[in-house]
Amino acid sequence: MHSGRVRWPVAILVAIVVAEAAVVLLRPREGVIDPAPVRVESYFSAGELDRARDFRGPQLALHGGVLAIELGLLALLVARPPGALRRPWRRPLLVAALAGVTLSVAVDAAPLPLKAIARERAKDVGLVTQSFSGYAGDLAKGWAIGGLLAGAGAAAGLGLIRRYPRRWWIPGSVLVIAFGAASTYAAPVVLDPLFNDFDRLPAGQTRSDVLQLARRAGVDVGEVYSVDASRRTTAANAYVAGLGATKRVVLYDTLLENFSREEVRLVVAHELAHVHHRDVPHGLLYLALVTPFGLFAAARLTRRLTPGDDDRPGPVALPSLALSIALMALAITTVSNQLSRDVEARADSYSLRLTDDPQAFISFERRIALRNVSRPDPPGWITFLLSTHPSTIDRIGIGEAYRRGER
Repeated sequence: MHSGRVRWPVAILVAIVVAEAAVVLLRPREGVIDPAPVRVESYFSAGELDRARDFRGPQLALHGGVLAIELGLLALLVARPPGALRRPWRRPLLVAALAGVTLSVAVDAAPLPLKAIARERAKDVGLVTQSFSGYAGDLAKGWAIGGLLAGAGAAAGLGLIRRYPRRWWIPGSVLVIAFGAASTYAAPVVLDPLFNDFDRLPAGQTRSDVLQLARRAGVDVGEVYSVDASRRTTAANAYVAGLGATKRVVLYDTLLENFSREEVRLVVAHELAHVHHRDVPHGLLYLALVTPFGLFAAARLTRRLTPGDDDRPGPVALPSLALSIALMALAITTVSNQLSRDVEARADSYSLRLTDDPQAFISFERRIALRNVSRPDPPGWITFLLSTHPSTIDRIGIGEAYRRGER
């Protein structure tokens, strides 16, 4: 497949440039408060900083090992495809579906020892509360769902490659974007309840605060739920999910039980900011902009890596396809994290304006970092490569800037 030898590096470069251009296009133009310069030692003791670094440093190394094993397994299968994938099957798409399921489970299972170590370390610091049987059940459900999606994706991908050998990335992009929109809409009511119980926030002070803040923000919040996160973790968080009829704000029960009313109001205001600025639909727009270029690059790389020179390859193309898509997704996600950090900074700024309570904001950022055993001041390269949110110290800087009069 000689054409790939020339074109795939250029295709990858173009995909990354387009992803960066989409970040620039969709990046918030206003509403973000620049963080004031602050010293991390003014908010966290030496012991608190050491505890976070001692925990997060090895966790990061373990997660890096997990990624290396997953990509390494795919690379090994590309270099030495199993004999079963090389055979001229009469029903290649059925074989592709079965191979997709097998590949999904194998890639997820291969680094289980490292995942188990990371889980035990999280348990040691008090973050993990779930029993092993509960964890095993979640793992089995995750493998079943992931395998089902991977099987369908493998069959669809191979079918498109065989039908449109050099243009399959075009209909493939349509399918990826449609799946992204459908899963964003359906996940809160189809997938999420498989792992957690969600309860509508009952009448009371918190619900009244949510509705009041929503009116002030001028948004239709959809519905507000609490989720039983405490069945797995002591960490606290909140998020916005869904589209249209499934749109919702979800608050961890650990947040509602362990933080003050003022702090919870700030978290709600932050999530309402995402609704106000239509961040979920804009995320889908980003997906629509970058997917065709990312999938084109994956197509070039797949063509380069697949053994032989067949325009209608069989299941032997699947490891190459999986590795190519994984590498492009990793590269584009790293780029898109820049947009995510800016969007989250805008939501922080909006929450301050909506509540006018910088003291509670700063208090919350400090307390949640301690509760989640997060590094308040990670190295810049970690933030750039991995972080979807500004660092804790930058978020505290936003609160301090607001307190000093910047609006």
